[in-house]
Amino acid sequence: MSASTPPRRALGPIAVPPLALGSWNTWDRMDPDAAVRMIRRAVELDAGFFDVAYYNTGPHAENSRTDILFGEALRASGVERSEIVLCGKLWLWDWPNQSFRGQLTESLERAGLDRFDTLVVGDYLAEPDIAHLVAEVNELIADGLVGGWGINNWRIGHTRAALDASVAGGLVGPSFAQLKYGIARRAMAEGASYGPLFADGTLALQASDVFEGGILATGLAPQRKIGADVGGVRERILALYPEVARIADGFGVTPAALGIAFCLTHPAAANVLFGASRVEQLEQNHAALALVAEHGAEVREALAGLQVDAAVNDDGSW
Repeated sequence: MSASTPPRRALGPIAVPPLALGSWNTWDRMDPDAAVRMIRRAVELDAGFFDVAYYNTGPHAENSRTDILFGEALRASGVERSEIVLCGKLWLWDWPNQSFRGQLTESLERAGLDRFDTLVVGDYLAEPDIAHLVAEVNELIADGLVGGWGINNWRIGHTRAALDASVAGGLVGPSFAQLKYGIARRAMAEGASYGPLFADGTLALQASDVFEGGILATGLAPQRKIGADVGGVRERILALYPEVARIADGFGVTPAALGIAFCLTHPAAANVLFGASRVEQLEQNHAALALVAEHGAEVREALAGLQVDAAVNDDGSW
C-alpha cells in the first residue's frame, strides 16, 4: 500500500477500498482490452471495488450489457476473486413481483459470478413493505449469496424502519447508505436526517453521482442518460464548474480528483463510487487520496461555499 493510500474503511461487515468503480455507462464504453487493463490497474491502486448492476427494470429498462462485459473482462484479467470487492444491486421498481432472489440470481449468472460481497437496494417510487424487504434480503445473506447490504437514496423514515425491523427480527440491517453527494449536492449526506446515523456509526456513507453525470469533472453536460436532478439544481451546478476547475488547479489535481477528495473528507465516507472508462481517468482520480491525506481540511474550506441544494429536503423526499 502506498503512502497516499489511506487505510480501508468499514462498509458494514467488510473493509473496502476508498475508490469504487461503477458500472452504469462504463464497461459498455470500453473495448475488451481496455476493460481488462482497468480492472488490473484498479487492483494495483487499491481501487478494486466494483459496483455490478443489471440495468433492465423501471427507469433503467435499457437491456444494458455492461454487467456481462464486466464479467468477461474480470475473467480475462486473471485477477483473483479474493483481491476485489463486488457490490450488486437490487431494484424496487417491480418488487415484489420481481423477487430479490430472482434478480440476484439473474445478475450473478449474467456476470458469471457466484456471490456479491455486499449489495445496494435501489430507490423506489411506491411505498415499500419494509419488513418484507428486510426479510427477503436476509434470506440471500443466509444462503451465502451476499455478505451485507445498504440502501440507495431512501427516505430517512424507511431507512430507520429497516434498521428497526432488523433489530426486532434479529436480522442483518442496512450498514451503509449510497447517497448523492458531492461538492454541490450535500443536503442528504450532511443534513439532520441522515447525520445522526452517520455520526453514531450506524451507517457508513458511500458517495455516488459525485460528478453530477460528468458535469463537475468536465464542465460539459453529457448526452448520455445521467442521474435524477433532485431539486432541479443542475443548471446551478453546471455554473459552478469554472470555480471548481480553478480550485482544483490550485491543488494541482483534476476537478474530478478534487470532487472525490471532498467526498472522502466526510467523516462517515467509506468510499466514493464513480464511473471511469479510461485507465488515465482512474489514475488521475487516484490523486484524490494524497490530496485528502495532505490537504483534507484545506479542500473542505476551499469548497465551503459551493453547495447549491441547501433548500432541498434532506430526508430523501423528492
